[in-house]
Amino acid sequence: MSTLPMLLNGLSKRLYFLKQLRAAGVPPQQLLHFNTAVIRPVLEYASPVWHYSITRAQTEQLETIQKRAVHIIFNFTCGMSYPNLLFVTNLNSLKDRRDKLSRSFFQKMSNQASCLHHLLPPRCDTSVTSRLRSCTPLPRQTSRTKKFRSFINFALGKYQSPI
Repeated sequence: MSTLPMLLNGLSKRLYFLKQLRAAGVPPQQLLHFNTAVIRPVLEYASPVWHYSITRAQTEQLETIQKRAVHIIFNFTCGMSYPNLLFVTNLNSLKDRRDKLSRSFFQKMSNQASCLHHLLPPRCDTSVTSRLRSCTPLPRQTSRTKKFRSFINFALGKYQSPI
């Protein structure tokens, strides 16, 4: 069984509490702080680990929750498209935030002092790779099946900068 339905159930309770706060007259700026402190962390929990493997439908479900929260906080956003809603409220999409968090996590992991650095493959010899078209410091690992895909394989292909 997928954990997404359980996640959605827990978030529905938090969205209901957000509605109650709005009905009690809490200002929108404080409701936005509540959203970023209580609702969004649940949506982004451990996202570098699972971000690469979720489907488009699951991504849309997560974005729908953020959209519902913003509609609760700001009444004037009803009927707006999601990109316009994000622009007006000065928020980023959850997909962009997850991508940024994953990139940051990989950069920290690439640091020699990181305790997770040993999970990465050994660095390439720069005297050889500097003459190649696509030269990256760490070799990309490919897999034919999804069974062997991991965040590390995904990050090696997407977040590495060329030498």
